[in-house]
Order: sequence, then C-alpha cells, then structure tokens
Amino acid sequence: MRTLKEASIGQTVKVVKLHGEGAVKRRIMDMGITKGVEIYVRKVAPLGDPVEVNVRGYELSLRKSDAEMIEVV
Repeated sequence: MRTLKEASIGQTVKVVKLHGEGAVKRRIMDMGITKGVEIYVRKVAPLGDPVEVNVRGYELSLRKSDAEMIEVV
C-alpha cells in the first residue's frame, strides 16, 4: 500500500482508496479527492507538512495526516 504522503514531487498518482472514516473522510471527498481521480504533487514543505497538490484543475494543500489516508498507485 502506497499513500499520497509517500509520492514524490512532480509525480502524478491515481487515487485507489480513501482510508479514515466519518467527518475526516467526508472532508477529503468534499475537496474533490475521490476514487479514480488523478493528483499531481506540486510541492512538499521542508518538514513534509503540508503537501501541495493539483486536483481536478485546482491547487490544494493537504496535511500530512490527511495525505496518509489517501491510498494511491
């Protein structure tokens, strides 16, 4: 299993599954991150938090803890 947190800068990955439950999972889905969507990793802050990505044509910053819940391939 590989998560979005482990993806390299400049890499485009595809969402396989969202882990987590309840409000956290709903919040991630509300941001447009759903199964099958492609995510381009733009930048990662020096300490790894946050991760800047492009999803569905817009930029998004994700916490490291949220990025760990997104399984990618």
